[in-house]
Amino acid sequence: MEFLGSFIIIIKFLIVLVLGSYHRLEASPLSITTDKEALISFKSKIFIEHPNNPLSTWDQNLSPCNWSGVSCNELGQRVVGIDLSGLRMTGSISPDIGNLSFLRSLELQNNQLNGELPDQLGVLVRLRTLNVSFNSIGGVIPSNISQCKDLRILDLMQNQISGRIPIEISHFTHLQVLSLAGNQLSGDLPSSLSNISSLVDLNLGTNELGGPIPSDLGRLTNLKFLDLTINNLTGSVPPSIYNMSSLVYLALASNNLWGELPEDIGITLPNLLGLNICFNKFNGTIPWSLHNLTNIQAIRIAHNLFHGSVPPGLGNLRNLEMYNIGFNSIVSSGRRGLDFLEFLTNSTRLNFLAVDFNLLEGVIPKSIGNLSRVLTKLYMGGNDIYGTIPSSIGELRALDLLNLSYCSLSDEIPSEIGLLNELRVLGLANNKFSGELPNSLGNLQLLTRIDLSKNKLVGSMPNTLGNLQNLISMDLSDNMLNGSIPTEILNLPGLSAFLNLSQNHLTGPLPVEIGLLENVAVINISDNMLSGNIPISIGDCKSLEQLSLARNMLSGPIPDNLGSVRGLETLDLSSNQLSGAIPFDLQNLQSLQLLNLSFNNLKGKSPRVEFLQIPLKFT
Repeated sequence: MEFLGSFIIIIKFLIVLVLGSYHRLEASPLSITTDKEALISFKSKIFIEHPNNPLSTWDQNLSPCNWSGVSCNELGQRVVGIDLSGLRMTGSISPDIGNLSFLRSLELQNNQLNGELPDQLGVLVRLRTLNVSFNSIGGVIPSNISQCKDLRILDLMQNQISGRIPIEISHFTHLQVLSLAGNQLSGDLPSSLSNISSLVDLNLGTNELGGPIPSDLGRLTNLKFLDLTINNLTGSVPPSIYNMSSLVYLALASNNLWGELPEDIGITLPNLLGLNICFNKFNGTIPWSLHNLTNIQAIRIAHNLFHGSVPPGLGNLRNLEMYNIGFNSIVSSGRRGLDFLEFLTNSTRLNFLAVDFNLLEGVIPKSIGNLSRVLTKLYMGGNDIYGTIPSSIGELRALDLLNLSYCSLSDEIPSEIGLLNELRVLGLANNKFSGELPNSLGNLQLLTRIDLSKNKLVGSMPNTLGNLQNLISMDLSDNMLNGSIPTEILNLPGLSAFLNLSQNHLTGPLPVEIGLLENVAVINISDNMLSGNIPISIGDCKSLEQLSLARNMLSGPIPDNLGSVRGLETLDLSSNQLSGAIPFDLQNLQSLQLLNLSFNNLKGKSPRVEFLQIPLKFT
């Protein structure tokens, strides 16, 4: 009997085992069917305007495992991954996404999705990656997202998500990347984030977060990247942050933070490759230990209240790519006050150098030409820099921006600047440059902006300026340039921001080619000695917003077609010798805010104030 009982138990166990296997086999088709229905629901709420729509493969007659952007587990029984990134999808995320119970990865970044994150995401307990960055998703972060215990990456950056950061996020135990940057999140920075001990990357930049930085964040011993830029954070930085030895990148720029950087920051943060604290109220001196971080790539401390001198050690930074200490009160004195720049010749990867708007004094060292061959941006303006620009500047062939404005530089502009073939922005305004404009400026064919205003430049404008076909703005005002306006300048197709030739000694007529500047917004040629009539072609400048020809010797009538330049906001033709009737059509300029026709010989009724609703000035 005992044997028979044992035999029956064994038979029952085998029956249960067989039936269990049978039910599991039956469950698989049902499960993949459920996944298929969830995906079809997802598809119904989005739209892709693309000739090769990848969702066209989502055929109900096929297994989802054969659909584009869908991946399944090894046995093909369940959907485990969705990657539909960069498809320009519009629409919203279906709540039925929560039925994909085996989903491990959901990647919908770089689309145009809107709506809100469905609460049903919280039931995807196997989810490891959720990336919906770079969309237009609004609403709040669902608090139950913390139920996705296996989540490693949560990337919601660059959306329109608002509200507070849910405290429940701190319940994650495996999260390595938390990126909520570029949203509209508000409230204080939760100190409970320090409970996510697995965090490696924390990016909360470009939001509306306020309050102090919690000192508890210093407990994140695995954190390598901390980005809190462009928020409303206040107070001093807790010392614990400067003791996070794992940090590789620390970005606190554009907040309302103050205090001094610890002198030993380069010792307590030995792995630091990037420091960005621009646009705050940090004070004190630049820590000497920063220049001991031989692997550091970016030091960005501009727009603060730092004082003192540049500490030694710049020659140690061979991997430095960006050095920005502009807009502080850094000092140097004497003719050799800028010699610290010579040490940066060791930084062969340097592509951005800014020391502008400090209290630096001295001449530009001739070794400036020995700086990195990949240097693209050089800001030195707003200092007490005198002497000349060394001819070696022409060796910096990769420069696309050179700004030496608001200094005391003198002598001629070196012709070697014409060797900077990659230059797009040239700023030498508000110095004491004399002599003529070098013809070699015409070699800078990629130039988009040039500002040589407020100098002592003489002579005529070279015709070679007509080579600057990409020029958007030109400012040569407040010099002593003479001669006529070259027609080549008026035939620059890219000129759209402004043309400012005011306060010079220009003579001759205003060329009829002025009408070729169809896209320019501002023309200022006031305070010269131009004569003759205002060309009727001026009415072809349909994008004009400001036109000033004041204080010249222009005569004849005001062209009637100026009344057809609908966007005109400022029209100043005062102090000339204009005559004839004031065009009646000027009263049709609804955008006009300032009209000055005073000190001329004009006749007839002025435009009716009740139409213009602007302050008018007449003799």
